[in-house]
Amino acid sequence: MDTGSVRPAVTELRLSAFKTHRGITLPLGPLTLLSGESGSGKSSALQAYEILARLGSGESLTRAVRDVAGSASACVPAGSRPDEQGRRGFRIGCTIDGPAGPVDLDLAVQAEPELRIVGERLTGGGETLLTTALTDPTRPAVQAAWHTAGTTPVTRAPLPDDRLGTSLLPLRVAGKTEGQRLVLAAAEQVVVALRSAFVCDPRPEVMRGTRAAMAAGAVGAGGTGGRAKKAGTGKAAGKGAATTTAGSWGTRARTGSGGGGEAGRWGRDADDVHDEGRLRTSCDNLPAVLERTSKECARRHAVLVAAVREACAGPVDGLRAVPRQPDQPVEVAAAVPSPAAPGAPGAPAGGGRSGSGAQRTGQGAVAEERRLQAVVDRGTLGEMPIEQLGDGELRFVALALVLLTGPGVLAMDPAGEIPSAQQQMTVMADGMDRCMDRRQARELVSLAVRMAERGHVRLLGTVRDPSVADGLPGVQVLHLGA
Repeated sequence: MDTGSVRPAVTELRLSAFKTHRGITLPLGPLTLLSGESGSGKSSALQAYEILARLGSGESLTRAVRDVAGSASACVPAGSRPDEQGRRGFRIGCTIDGPAGPVDLDLAVQAEPELRIVGERLTGGGETLLTTALTDPTRPAVQAAWHTAGTTPVTRAPLPDDRLGTSLLPLRVAGKTEGQRLVLAAAEQVVVALRSAFVCDPRPEVMRGTRAAMAAGAVGAGGTGGRAKKAGTGKAAGKGAATTTAGSWGTRARTGSGGGGEAGRWGRDADDVHDEGRLRTSCDNLPAVLERTSKECARRHAVLVAAVREACAGPVDGLRAVPRQPDQPVEVAAAVPSPAAPGAPGAPAGGGRSGSGAQRTGQGAVAEERRLQAVVDRGTLGEMPIEQLGDGELRFVALALVLLTGPGVLAMDPAGEIPSAQQQMTVMADGMDRCMDRRQARELVSLAVRMAERGHVRLLGTVRDPSVADGLPGVQVLHLGA
């Protein structure tokens, strides 16, 4: 089979032992919706995918699981008993299809008494490409063995037990033998697919700028949608390569992910996010992004307006960002979280920008964003601030904008060393139809169908009402708990 044109994508998610799931395999297509009763494990499946995506992006295991309610211990299957050493854990994995063919990645994670990756297995091309095992519990490392197929069939070396070994292979494997090149191709394929995920959770209360939500840290540089620049993959690893994001929106050149940067930073630095006008996970900076996208591609913006017209009550002749009126308050102080304490998640690493400096820059950027206001052109009825839309309408606008854009407009950083034409972005939307009526949800899924046909966007979401996808081509609905 000619796989030269295949873009890397996660095509299967395995929940071998994760929360309520045991021995579950979920096939993932370009458009996959999960449905089921409350407690059936829909959100848990997306959490497992997100953990893999964070690890593939270079995150530490601690940061990869920190957003799971109850932390890593909550990922352990209910009723799981500890072994003689008091250890419990969970197992997840995935299959990534791409130019290297199907590649399987499986992880065994120890959650108690201490968090660590105790086993990893990467297979592809009929070979076991990487295995890791915990051989000395007193050391923060696992013993790794990867395929070489040279004079020495296998290369062995220790790897840290808090990182995905597969993501470290491009920096450890020379690529001199056929076996090493197979390992590099498979590892690169996995990293590209996992790094191309964007978690989208539009929060109407944050989009409206309510002080309570802002003070709680809802607005920030971090979040599960943005990634820090990581060490590169393949031959370009360690080099700062200028890349351009494909697509009509987001064609701004950006520096590739060189070997520098802080390891374990899923969220981009506050000033980077604000300065680049990229949409964050909570979509709180929607006006600033709308201003940018409306100027960069009138055609895509027209498609967005047409979709909003179908989903919203009342006339919709346009959607744009305008300067906020002087008499309208601009809540800035509450919008910027205080700098994290040294050593805490989100705190700058050694040699990084000082917290106070980053905060000042972030405050100025947020102030600039908050001077803009998104409005809906109601034709003869005049303009209406977008904050006055209903919760479902606000979520629709934000999700539709995400589906119509790409990595250059979203707070994420996919592999810069791989041409964007060879990548696919996966949008992850838990509770995708939350607050929406059936008409709005169906229009959103229809828009996803149209965008997925282009081959650059995939969608994995959870829905309450699976019937919103009835009759739509290419949509796969998986019923959990049935």
